[in-house]
Amino acid sequence: MVDYIANYLGNIRKRRVFPDVKPGYMRSLLPESAPEDGESFHDIFEDVEKVIMPGITHWQSPQMHAYFPALNSPASLLGDMLADGLGCLAFTWASSPACTELEMVVMDWLAKIIGLPAVFLHSSNCKGGGVIQTTASESTLIGLLAARTQMFQNYREKDGQINEADLNTRLVGYTSDQVCATLGTTGACAFDDLKEIGQICDEENLWLHVDAAYAGSAFVCPEFRHWMDGIEYADSFAFNPSKWLMVHFDCTAMWVKNSERLHRTFNVDPLYLKHENTGLAVDFTHWQISLSKRFRALKLWFVLRNYGIKGLQKHIRHGVKLAKEFEELVQDDDRFEVPAKRHLGLVTFRVKGENELTENLLKKINSSGRLHCVPSSLKGKYVIRFTVTSPQTTSRDIQNDWSFIQIMCSQILNESPSGRRPISMAEIKKRNPSFGTSLLLSNSPMTPKFMNASYVAIFEPGEDIKEFLDRNNSFRIVNKDSPVLQRRLKGLVRGERQFSLDSHIDLMVAANSKKSHRKSVTSIEEHSLGEDSDERSSPDDASRCDKCGQIISL
Repeated sequence: MVDYIANYLGNIRKRRVFPDVKPGYMRSLLPESAPEDGESFHDIFEDVEKVIMPGITHWQSPQMHAYFPALNSPASLLGDMLADGLGCLAFTWASSPACTELEMVVMDWLAKIIGLPAVFLHSSNCKGGGVIQTTASESTLIGLLAARTQMFQNYREKDGQINEADLNTRLVGYTSDQVCATLGTTGACAFDDLKEIGQICDEENLWLHVDAAYAGSAFVCPEFRHWMDGIEYADSFAFNPSKWLMVHFDCTAMWVKNSERLHRTFNVDPLYLKHENTGLAVDFTHWQISLSKRFRALKLWFVLRNYGIKGLQKHIRHGVKLAKEFEELVQDDDRFEVPAKRHLGLVTFRVKGENELTENLLKKINSSGRLHCVPSSLKGKYVIRFTVTSPQTTSRDIQNDWSFIQIMCSQILNESPSGRRPISMAEIKKRNPSFGTSLLLSNSPMTPKFMNASYVAIFEPGEDIKEFLDRNNSFRIVNKDSPVLQRRLKGLVRGERQFSLDSHIDLMVAANSKKSHRKSVTSIEEHSLGEDSDERSSPDDASRCDKCGQIISL
């Protein structure tokens, strides 16, 4: 199994990122019922490749850019393997002391690494501390329920005769007991102003929960902690090491200022859970919704020790650097726009124009299986989210991924009746020094703006044009060429600038004949002009190839 996992991760680039299967694909590959007798692991492993892998989305792939990271690492995998082998359930301290003790220690370590105030530490003289939950959503729910309990208590202290049912109705109707601030939203990695929100919550005596599911991992780097300004106002805080910190799912770190508020909400007190250290030791069953919990702290401990703070910081900074590189590539292509400011490892981008263009682009990207991205909506604009996820991703990967996206975009725009990009007069003037005086201007009825047809013809993506331009250096003037052709070639070959674009366009027509005549022109020298060619049967500036007999327009 270890070898299989190592080989899988080592060769993950070879796999299609997004599976090409339909709902229900697996039903026909497996029997209707479980086997009566046990089967060998050899047979089971054969079915992993045949049945399971065709439907896997490869989240660890360098080309996986959807959602947010869901990373693993050898340290995390080994830690969880050991935890599963031990098979402990850590609902109380007595049920497995090492599980509880290690969780308290690593949660204090992690709190210090990301810069949380001491009030959130188990080791402080305060009532706070950290606990590992399953998801950020569960942590938000726990904060909400604890806030509700706290609000009940506050009202009872003010009015001992208050009806709890009426109070509950009022709290449900006006949700006046808690606020959830987000650091790093899913759609665009935007950040709430924590200090501004926190001051209001403090004045109104509201529970403030902070959800930093994705961005929290970045706070291991001091340069990103400015988004935590105001964290002292928070009653609870949570983020997912299982996203970006290479601790695989599930692992959500949650801290509270006052754990007694959790105890009042989730307290369970049957006789079989009591032990001689009850009240002296932490029992995490009172900090969570479920009774039992896995030994999740072990994999987190392995990762923190194996990578160290510097290793984790290097990993985060690498992802942010690559996202910045991708953003710059998008901004350099004027067919695209970045509608929201980039933060951390997430870039949102879209094709300029109607939402349909971006939707079609995303469909092409995902259907290819080469990359995987997901959409979001920002102020009515359909955007594509591009997240740097894998620690294996390199700058070369980013450049290759962007080149592929550009190719897909060109196909979309070519298929769209309004896809051709209008070119402004300012850009035409800017191009004049490079393209000489042969500027063909046309007014497109689809977009009533001037278009530099020569510029579009030369630079519109396409293999034929690229091949033609790559062959420019192979053109040579020979005696058999007509004087007109010689003058045009001089302008192309000897000139410091591309003087006559008409010549380019005419020669492209000739070059394109290669599609149907594989042995046709690769250089002007190869097409010697026949002395017996009938000039009256061919247009001006045209010649007939001695080899294939085709009329070549030059």
